[in-house]
Amino acid sequence: MSSILIGSFPAVGHVTPLLFLARQFVERGDDVRFLTGSMFAEKVVATGATYLPLPDEADFDDTPLLELFPERAKVRGARAIAFDLEHVFIRPAEAQYRAIMAALAAQPADAILADPAFFGAALVLGHERALRPAVVQCGVIPLPIESRDTAPYGMGLQPSRVLNRQRNTMLAALNRRVLRRPAKVVDDLHTAIHGAPMTGALTDWGRRADALVQFTVPSFEYPMSDAPSTLHFVGPLSATGSQAPLPSWWGDLDGKLPVVHVTQGTVANADYGQVIGPTLRALADEDVLVVVTTGGRPVDTLPPLPSNARAASYLPYDELLPRTAVYVTNGGYGGVQYALRYGVPIVATGGKEDKPEVGARVAWSGVGRRLRTERPTVRALRRAILGVLNEPCYRQASRRIADEMAAAPGFAGLAGIVDRECAPQGATNSDR
Repeated sequence: MSSILIGSFPAVGHVTPLLFLARQFVERGDDVRFLTGSMFAEKVVATGATYLPLPDEADFDDTPLLELFPERAKVRGARAIAFDLEHVFIRPAEAQYRAIMAALAAQPADAILADPAFFGAALVLGHERALRPAVVQCGVIPLPIESRDTAPYGMGLQPSRVLNRQRNTMLAALNRRVLRRPAKVVDDLHTAIHGAPMTGALTDWGRRADALVQFTVPSFEYPMSDAPSTLHFVGPLSATGSQAPLPSWWGDLDGKLPVVHVTQGTVANADYGQVIGPTLRALADEDVLVVVTTGGRPVDTLPPLPSNARAASYLPYDELLPRTAVYVTNGGYGGVQYALRYGVPIVATGGKEDKPEVGARVAWSGVGRRLRTERPTVRALRRAILGVLNEPCYRQASRRIADEMAAAPGFAGLAGIVDRECAPQGATNSDR
């Protein structure tokens, strides 16, 4: 039995996959503690893990960022990216680190598992390996590490077919200028803890982790000739378990019409004008059945539904996705991976956080189309959805990735990596 400490930035898309891991490790007999925000305490306890609260200065909830940081309204573009990186992710890292070290002082751990945005784990890497647990980054967002073969993370740019590395070198130099202030905050913080600036960029800490485990398959990621040997792909791990009840209209999914499923996830669903409303209008006169999930909001908050639309707060994805012809999303990484498990092609819109990177990979991998805006027009959505529905290449690409995911090791692969990293330093294979 191993002692595992899980740390997650307190956001649904980051916590949910790690809740699945917590449950799996608990069920195999490991001692699991889960460090995250207070809004997830009950969900952590439900997995059988022990909940550990983050300090107040690192404990976010679903309050909009503009309410937490009113000054953000004054910045746009690259300055907004730098602001978010500094205030939302970097400054809480010190409190995350202190919480980790307090947890380790109370009870030693064999391994720390953390998502890429839980930067407190990156600060733990400043200690010598013999003096700390193994640190494993769990890839719940598109792979964020720096590479000569990819544009800086967050730009949503696919590899270029012409002069790719030269372009990336120039963009990386520009990105360093934009992020100069956040980088100084990181170095000051690392120096205060360890006596020296951090080696490498904070956002590139997955390269320095003992293992980097990405929750997808290689075909959905950009190839990197300089990828670290510690990078592993295990496929998507999170699952809903089909707990949502079937609605009364479920029998309408009888295969007579192709099903288009549209969702804005469980967080960015306050404004249906982003994706759901335009999709309903775009397909109102088409021979399809549009299925909407509100991510928990009451169905009566939706705009009027056309005759070819059905809606529910939640639906069992393991039942819905095998019946779905096109998945329309605002680009949540977990939802996209779930759809691909069933070979469903995708239309992804733009947005904030990691969504531009998700959409770029949807287009690059050939599994669907990408709209580069958070608020696509009705015309653009209709063209994209019907194109994905009617052109076989998208479903063929999605099915290839589904086959790759089916062959991926999943949780067993992750558990094996964690077990190897937990083994005593210098142990041989036979010792393990």
